[in-house]
Amino acid sequence: MEVVARQFASFTSVPELQQLLQNPEIDKTNLLILGGGSNILFTRHFDGTVLQNQIGDIKIIAETPDYALVEAGGGVSWHDLVLFTIDQNLGGIENLSLIPGTVGAAPLQNIGAYGVELKDVFYNLEAVEISTGKIHFFDAEKCAFGYRESIFKKELKGQYIVTHVTLKLQKQPIFNTSYGAIQNTLEQMQVKEINLKALSEAVCSIRRSKLPDPTVIGNAGSFFKNPEIAPEAFAALQARFPTIPSYPVPGGQIKVPAGWLIEQSGWKGKQIQNYGVHKDQALVLVNYGGATGEQIRKLAYDIIQSVEEKFNITLQPEVNII
Repeated sequence: MEVVARQFASFTSVPELQQLLQNPEIDKTNLLILGGGSNILFTRHFDGTVLQNQIGDIKIIAETPDYALVEAGGGVSWHDLVLFTIDQNLGGIENLSLIPGTVGAAPLQNIGAYGVELKDVFYNLEAVEISTGKIHFFDAEKCAFGYRESIFKKELKGQYIVTHVTLKLQKQPIFNTSYGAIQNTLEQMQVKEINLKALSEAVCSIRRSKLPDPTVIGNAGSFFKNPEIAPEAFAALQARFPTIPSYPVPGGQIKVPAGWLIEQSGWKGKQIQNYGVHKDQALVLVNYGGATGEQIRKLAYDIIQSVEEKFNITLQPEVNII
């Protein structure tokens, strides 16, 4: 089902955005900032203003013999930024290849994959305050990054628009191949000497094998966060489910794959009319054509309830539901 917004405008520069925010016709009380729209589920028409970030520049703004600072506009496709850094032989975000969405959205939820998170390479960001139009800068400490979290999803939610992001990337990359199936994929690709391009292509291959193409089957990627639980709670679960996979995380918590929990609850591959759970990846909810956002939302919360009843773990959606 298609949904529409009451107002829509786009901007390609900071001054253009500031001008829009001063326009009395723009409804700033009900504002949605849109990048690529890959992480949003609409369940209804949006009775407000949608502003699409189309700031599209990428450039190296400083460098030393060891690293370079790369600045990208908030409207840049995230994967285009990854390809730029690989072309410049700068390491740090190759494990984040093929993540959908834009640069401006990346720090909001501290994107991560295959053992790397944005915060690992983050230098700072520029953002415009919606209420005043003033420019502010945030370093990593001010962003208060957590697992798929930042201050922009909590205390400062809806108060700023990210216009540029700057990353600190290495000229002598340290390759992270320990997570997931990366090493096996590199071997299958017969890579003799690892490099940024090969590592990126391995990650892309893994992602394509696990996640359906949203241009073919409607989906928003991984719908749920991987939950983190206390060691005592995990020990109790492990006694009941000896094969439960886990990963230790900083702070002493234990991360449990949400996909495994959903699959064990019987949802993987389940289809309800024209929507359901993907047959190869239980984290992905799919719209085969014509399903409503409300149907997808209900499916998500049915899964949450099912997992909670079986494992006493409450899954949190990673997708923004409107």
